[in-house]
Amino acid sequence: MIFSTLNKLKKGSPAKVYALNSKGAIRQRLQDLGIIPGTRLECLYSSKGNAISAYLIRGCVIALRGEDAKDIVIVPCGVSA
Repeated sequence: MIFSTLNKLKKGSPAKVYALNSKGAIRQRLQDLGIIPGTRLECLYSSKGNAISAYLIRGCVIALRGEDAKDIVIVPCGVSA
């Protein structure tokens, strides 16, 4: 299986969440936003240096900081998660 982290996802690329490596309040916040294993998402925009990126998640556009996105493990779509 090919694993990566959300902060490395390129614009226009779809993926599925495999796992969350974050802890505490940020983990709960990501789960509240629907970022749980099996969720499909797509990168819509990345700022210079990937400081902030926007993702399409469950029909909503969510912006995440790169430091939070690095704790979300993903697999490319088409690879079972």
